[in-house]
Amino acid sequence: MDKFIIRSGKKLNGKIIVSGAKNSSLALMPATLLNSGINTIQNTPEVNDVYTMIKLLKQLGVESEFFNHELKLNTSNISSQVAPYELVKKMRASVYVLGPLLSRYGYAKVSMPGGCAWGPRPINLHLEAMKKLGAEIILEEGYIIAKAKKLHGTKIHLDVSSVGATGNTLMAAVLAKGTTLLTNAAIEPEIILLAEYLNLMGAKIFGIGTTSLEIEGQDQLSPEAIVNIPDRIEAGTLLIAGAITNSKISLDNINISHLDSLLVKLEDTGVKVSYDNNILTIDANDIRFKSVDVTTAVYPGFPTDMQAQWTAYMTLANGISTVTDSIYTDRFNHVPELNRMGANIELINNGAVIKGVEKLKGAKVMSTDLRASACLVLAGLAAEGSTEVLRIYHLDRGYQRIEEKLRMLGADIERVATTEF
Repeated sequence: MDKFIIRSGKKLNGKIIVSGAKNSSLALMPATLLNSGINTIQNTPEVNDVYTMIKLLKQLGVESEFFNHELKLNTSNISSQVAPYELVKKMRASVYVLGPLLSRYGYAKVSMPGGCAWGPRPINLHLEAMKKLGAEIILEEGYIIAKAKKLHGTKIHLDVSSVGATGNTLMAAVLAKGTTLLTNAAIEPEIILLAEYLNLMGAKIFGIGTTSLEIEGQDQLSPEAIVNIPDRIEAGTLLIAGAITNSKISLDNINISHLDSLLVKLEDTGVKVSYDNNILTIDANDIRFKSVDVTTAVYPGFPTDMQAQWTAYMTLANGISTVTDSIYTDRFNHVPELNRMGANIELINNGAVIKGVEKLKGAKVMSTDLRASACLVLAGLAAEGSTEVLRIYHLDRGYQRIEEKLRMLGADIERVATTEF
């Protein structure tokens, strides 16, 4: 097990290329189960969640080649429709295999999902959608067993705008008989890309980018290639790394429209933001940034996956701010660790009240989930002294060697092996 040792006092400077999006990769990869042949996903990040999904697809009979961020998946010889607990427990996105397996083969046996140690994040929306499409759903010994001779198009309204449920429903509906109308669908960039990929395969999805999607079921789909989008959460994390250290940094390989809600808030704190020739630059030199409140919301609102990082940023802001998470109300495991570093944060219901302090002090802190880990790294970059961040395997799930990118910007951060838990 590894940890990070971060030593303070370093301003950041330079340009970094942002990796492909982890979350969209985890939707695009199971989508290939809907066809037979060789599919190619370019700009795929080298993160542990992607490798876990590769292992899961291999269990189903998918052959893979992964080199230089190009992932080839051969779905010609699918031999199983069972996603075992040993793999699914590692990652919630594994439930994405449910829709395509059920739609193409009429059967799927998928373990109840695992992932980060915070929740609850129930999958009832996924299961209700499958039932609406005509599947029989049985929960047995920790597994979801879904059966249907043939799925049939129908009207489905998601009570909550869920990215996962939207993706799974799309993948189930594209091979269903007839037309499906899906309302209150998620409009995150990752869902838009998934829908576009399905259409490249021969699906007919209308209304992409809106909350109302119409899917005309097809008899079969064909293998295709697609270029993955940049990771907006990695980009946001790096931007806050620059802001919290009063630095000037630039990002390449981004889609600036995916970052609108974050960039507005960064500018509100006093950070200068500019965009030229596809390069995004933020300049936080010589400022004491102002406190700014945020409330997370479904896209295009402020992302819940940036809540922890913003909380770390606000610990050093001038004034009092509130951070409210309206998506996951209990996603604040990072707060006690930040307070150990000298932050002044009080948790009230599903929000944090943050009184900005003059400085943070390095400490030994422990990660509890993916984004909390990123939050503690950001705090360590700005803290006085040395910070040790334990359990960074959470970070490796979703960030491609983030310590190397931070070192390229001038950070003093080191990965070392440890026996500590």
